[in-house]
Amino acid sequence: MNEEYVEYALSAEFDVFDTLVPYEDEEELESRVYYYGLPSSPISVFHTGDPWQKPTGFEAYIVPKVIRPVFDDDFARVWEEMGARIYKHLDAVNVNWTTIDVVRFAEPEKYNPVKKPVGPIVLWIGVHPKSLSRELAEKAANTCENILQSFDIHGVEIAFRESLFRRYSRTLLDYVSSDNPIANVYGPLTAALGLPIASVQTPGSEGTGGIYLCTAEHTYLLTARHVVLPPEVPNILYDQRQNSQDAVQVMVPSPAAFDGMVESISDKINTFKSMKTKHEKQLNDLLTNRIWNSADKKQVRIESNLEEERTSIKILEDFQSNVLNDWVQESDFIIGRVVYAPPISVNEGPKGNSEDWALIELDDSKIDYCNFRGNVIDLGPETTIDKFLSWMHPLNFKFRYPTYPNDRLFPILSIAPEHELTRPKTKDEDGKPYIPLIKNNGRTKTTVGFGNGIKSFVREQWNGIKQTSLEYAIVARKQSAFSGCGDSGSVIVDRDGRAAALLIGGCGYNESADITYGTPIEWLIERIKVQFPDIHFLPGDADRDDFDQDDFEQDDFEQDDFDEDDLLSRCRSAVFRLA
Repeated sequence: MNEEYVEYALSAEFDVFDTLVPYEDEEELESRVYYYGLPSSPISVFHTGDPWQKPTGFEAYIVPKVIRPVFDDDFARVWEEMGARIYKHLDAVNVNWTTIDVVRFAEPEKYNPVKKPVGPIVLWIGVHPKSLSRELAEKAANTCENILQSFDIHGVEIAFRESLFRRYSRTLLDYVSSDNPIANVYGPLTAALGLPIASVQTPGSEGTGGIYLCTAEHTYLLTARHVVLPPEVPNILYDQRQNSQDAVQVMVPSPAAFDGMVESISDKINTFKSMKTKHEKQLNDLLTNRIWNSADKKQVRIESNLEEERTSIKILEDFQSNVLNDWVQESDFIIGRVVYAPPISVNEGPKGNSEDWALIELDDSKIDYCNFRGNVIDLGPETTIDKFLSWMHPLNFKFRYPTYPNDRLFPILSIAPEHELTRPKTKDEDGKPYIPLIKNNGRTKTTVGFGNGIKSFVREQWNGIKQTSLEYAIVARKQSAFSGCGDSGSVIVDRDGRAAALLIGGCGYNESADITYGTPIEWLIERIKVQFPDIHFLPGDADRDDFDQDDFEQDDFEQDDFDEDDLLSRCRSAVFRLA
């Protein structure tokens, strides 16, 4: 096939096809473009259902696909047993699979003016690249269909695609308002969730801090184990409470995030300087060629822009100077130490979750508890109220209170029950189950997706042994990825401010995730409490004019457990009272 043309076609705005594409390569062309529009553009190996039709005509174009979640009680009721039979069959016929997801596909809104319904349920099987032929995939699909029918499940399409599963891997400053020039570059140095972290021992392995937990004595940060103890570290129990193992210190921000932030500051300074030069020239030309007084309004506007640009440059240069002067030694970056991390294991307990978590004990001297807001997500200055509400609410949903925070810091107030992740109470505008989810971190910023009603089977290999787990799946809201490398450890939150899952990885043909996987926070807290019985979730400090305090679950913490005369303890508990 004309490889250069196909690459052009995949990236062109309208993906126009013409006679430049050889007809005899139509099957290969289908494999390349069948999943066009998905974040990683995975290669299609084989699919049942309607055959693919090559676009024809002078202005033919490919309609992109987006993934939509599946909520089907009949399917969910038999899925774990049925899915196990499917993956065991795939193992028996030597299909080197990576994930088994249950999804639907739809057309993006701008390509779908008549609102075509979403497609049928698809059993979407990921395989290692170049490991499965079309012929063998077709045979495996036929058997998978027979297994589905034996459970009285009909009308489900089977599709194989090439895709890999990956586990992505100073006193913190106060928060700033959206109109501050440093708002876009400030995030890595604040205590808002989405902290870019890495261990001192393995600085090249970067991830994200998830949620804050606490006891009366300590504040902790929960993350994924593979972030701070990556695969090159022996996968054994790490327990620093007895000081019997070498300390694993954790840095915030990670070296990569810090370098990126410094570069970003320089870029913004240069942008403002370019704008300042442009406006200075405009003002000089205006004053030189002034003919009538009507130019006064334009002069006022230009001078106002110049004043704003000079102020922004000064603020950014001062901030850059302070950062480079204050964050010099390795010790300036160390925020705490890993205190406990069980070995990564899969298929844990009756729910089949993977156990991939680590608890970081924070250094109290690195946190200004007078400004510390607990579990809050900085939505970023680019997330306006209109954009946020359109993300998190269907058109006809009458919500209890506006969920956009006045100060851009979205508080996490409680833990979402695990069963509600796959059987949500909320409905979309068509009355169907619907659970929008949000996360933020330094890598992929604020993204929104939908929780899936059917968990995915994920295949990994540890110490040469293949292991299988059931993971909670999240699909992107639109065509951009919900997560990417460096996002592991991020907390995923629902629109009601409840921590839903800890991000552990994703699958895709490349590092962009078509589907993201997370471990339910409720289940993780249960596991953590086995080792830390007194630990509890630390609610975020809300800044909402009309927040109803009755909506907050006081069971998540008990003020009587703390010494009211101890400022630090109060900062960790009751001081995070709601505005």
